[in-house]
Amino acid sequence: MSQGNIDVSEQVSSGEACTVLEALQRVSGKWAIGILLEASNGPVRFTELERAVKGISRRMLTLTLRNLERDGLLVRTVYPTVPPKVEYTSTEMALELYGSLRGLTRWAERHRDTITAARARYDAANAADAR
Repeated sequence: MSQGNIDVSEQVSSGEACTVLEALQRVSGKWAIGILLEASNGPVRFTELERAVKGISRRMLTLTLRNLERDGLLVRTVYPTVPPKVEYTSTEMALELYGSLRGLTRWAERHRDTITAARARYDAANAADAR
């Protein structure tokens, strides 16, 4: 895999300002919430994140980490050991965001059964329309 395949700086040119929508999309992405929640507990290594964030591929984890680092939400620290040790740490901005993300995940956990039941009712009521 070449470095050019995962260059996150080309996604938005450096002269453009980050919009509110872009910031919200970044932190609400499929994998970003799990990564940010894990990193908020203290420094975390790549392999720890890979195990903690179920279903994420190594490539997607790398991309998401680079984007979060680029946006100032994570700091990547490389220690000069063999093999190199790399840790990701939440920034102050990410720690401020943590409360909102935690509240969102608690809401989803509380309402998981209600949402499942609502989907089942909707699907049953609209099954005839699908035919």
